Amino acid sequence: MLGKDHRRTRVANAYFSLFMAVGNVLGFATGSYSNWFKILPFTLTSACNVSCANLKAAFIIDIIFILITACISLSAAHEQPLISRVTAPHSGEMSQGSSNHEAFLWELFGTFRYLPGTVWIILLVTALTWIGWFPFLLFDTDWMGREVYGGKPNEGTNYGTGVRMGSLGLMLNSVILGITSVLMEKLCRKWGAGFTWGLSNILMSLCFVAMLAIAAIRMNLNTDGHLPPDGVVIAALVVFALLGIPLAITYSVPYALVSTRIEALGLGQGLSMGVLNLAIVIPQIIVSLGAGPWDQLFGGGNSPALLIAAISAFASALIAILAIPRTRVEKTPRSIVQVPVFVN
Repeated sequence: MLGKDHRRTRVANAYFSLFMAVGNVLGFATGSYSNWFKILPFTLTSACNVSCANLKAAFIIDIIFILITACISLSAAHEQPLISRVTAPHSGEMSQGSSNHEAFLWELFGTFRYLPGTVWIILLVTALTWIGWFPFLLFDTDWMGREVYGGKPNEGTNYGTGVRMGSLGLMLNSVILGITSVLMEKLCRKWGAGFTWGLSNILMSLCFVAMLAIAAIRMNLNTDGHLPPDGVVIAALVVFALLGIPLAITYSVPYALVSTRIEALGLGQGLSMGVLNLAIVIPQIIVSLGAGPWDQLFGGGNSPALLIAAISAFASALIAILAIPRTRVEKTPRSIVQVPVFVN
């Protein structure tokens, strides 16, 4: 889709988000359905109860679709294989190719020396954004089962019901993600990519604060082990759905911003994506290692991690709005010429 125009990265990533949202809708719908054991009765055994059978059936369906998509990918993608270095006509060419291959990792880290200040800001915003996202992605259905439905794993049915309702919320999240992906290009052209990113992160922060408020309200309700009121559940589902808007932005805008600003350095599209992925992986490691002990420090539950997520998302929003140069679309009388103009 890009051709030789790196400015179309945002469009390509928007299509990626759209089709990923379609897959997520089907996947989360599979997880939220509780009667798979009736469709696939062989999954229900004396050693595997209804919940286990539903999970087993979902895994079987998952394996089938992975095999189908793998076959489609292998048959549809026509790639030109690299010439083996062993068959190179001169040993000098072989050693040069080997040297280039071995230097790739050093190229990736050496790229940081040439990055302009704007790219460092994008990397910082990306890191803070994903520090905000990972607690939600790790604990979303668990939060629904524990904080909203008041259940515990392997104790009663409330937790399992909450997890399935969380899957329904993630399905709604994916629907909104797909809709946002369709509208994203217009939003970015109107407001600028950095400003749109900042607004979406503010919405993400508010949603995390709303999750904290819902958990606090549910804790103050005396339900005596019964299911929570419908209003609490609906509020939680609305929050899950709204988080699809900033998630779509996160999947698209950072990659487009980095691509357009690294293109002038001549470092290559793959190398720019590798640099941005480092700003995603490092926060993931931090959250994965620290979220559990952080929650236990405050007595358990998911609220402490969500509080850090809300703060991180809001900080990233402020930096994105204030520090990333805005772009606008200029028009000429005869035709519309879209020229990205950076405004400090």
